[in-house]
Amino acid sequence: MRYTGATIFVATCLIAGTALAQTATPDTPSATTPPDAQTATTPATAAQSAPAAAPAAPAPPSAYHQAGMDFSFLLDGYVDGNFNNPSSGWNGLRNFDYRADTVHFNMGKITIDRAPGPVGFHLDLGFGQIFSATHAFDAAPKGLKYFEQAYVDLKPKSWKGVEVDVGEFVTSAGAEVIDVNGNWNYSRSLLFAWAIPYYHFGIRTSFPVGPHFTGGVQLVNGWNNVYASDQGKLIGLNGAYAWKKVTWTNVWYGGPERDKASPGWRNLFDSVVAVNPNDNLSYYVNFDYGRNKNVGPGSAQWVGIAGAVRRAVGKKGAVVGRLEIFDDKDGFSTGTSQAVKEFTLTGEYKLADWLTSRLELRDDWSNKAFFEDSNGVMSKKNQPTVLLGMIAYFGPKK
Repeated sequence: MRYTGATIFVATCLIAGTALAQTATPDTPSATTPPDAQTATTPATAAQSAPAAAPAAPAPPSAYHQAGMDFSFLLDGYVDGNFNNPSSGWNGLRNFDYRADTVHFNMGKITIDRAPGPVGFHLDLGFGQIFSATHAFDAAPKGLKYFEQAYVDLKPKSWKGVEVDVGEFVTSAGAEVIDVNGNWNYSRSLLFAWAIPYYHFGIRTSFPVGPHFTGGVQLVNGWNNVYASDQGKLIGLNGAYAWKKVTWTNVWYGGPERDKASPGWRNLFDSVVAVNPNDNLSYYVNFDYGRNKNVGPGSAQWVGIAGAVRRAVGKKGAVVGRLEIFDDKDGFSTGTSQAVKEFTLTGEYKLADWLTSRLELRDDWSNKAFFEDSNGVMSKKNQPTVLLGMIAYFGPKK
């Protein structure tokens, strides 16, 4: 079968990972260890005791923090096996793990971030499949496809916590992000791929309201584009309630995402509840509803819900399960009127402080014959895959 090579590669990588894990150096002190724990001395019991030790020298600056800026580097690649053996070599309904039955480099990126004090900036610059995908429908100059984010941020002390960002930035909607190391699973959810945008260009603000709520207003040039459409901009409103163990975020985007010949607005509502009951267990629920009123004589709707649970296993491992349902009622997102479900089981293991492996089993299934078979025919209603992703991150600890 065509996925035999991928399976062999997965097994080889797992054996290599096990060998690396057995020879790994001991863990560094945990983040909860007091900063002076390694140099503390027993208090003197009498005046004639030996003089106290000199204060410990301050820690040297991080190699990833220079000239007031934080630098980080992210590399991302995977090997995938699709049990349907699609003749095109592409996985259906996937956005960043497109390639089937092959080894693929997904993204390389450098991030430069200077915190606003009062003026800062953030720049994500890189290359790879992910950058091409996020800018696939943008009419902006081709050179901009190498930028994931590029914005200036303002946050003077006199503004009392208010921040203003101007430029290109990722969307506020969704439970997942573009950078894979910020997610629990390797593959992105159906909601991330088909229900929400990737990024916007414009102005966004955030402001604290009391001890638990942070609000925000955005005025942006549409949905996955740098230049605005003929008829105006999108408005964004977002708010997050944060308690000790629960965060509830709501986002709305609305506006005339259309040309002059199409009436109506596009609206998106996104809600995420994230819960962290303890250090070893986390879960979230993500709901999306979208409506586009400028499709032909009528409108299009899409709705979906996803849930995921992450359980830490020791200091280096984790197991994640994700289940979701996405109803593309009018075929606006996927091109076919269909209801799709997916389940993903991901095992994570940190081979080193900078290297993370994720082994993933996933199955997508639709109420329509949407997935490609080995003859190039859309004859399959489900798509089982196995994937091994490798993520290298060098930068300040998050």
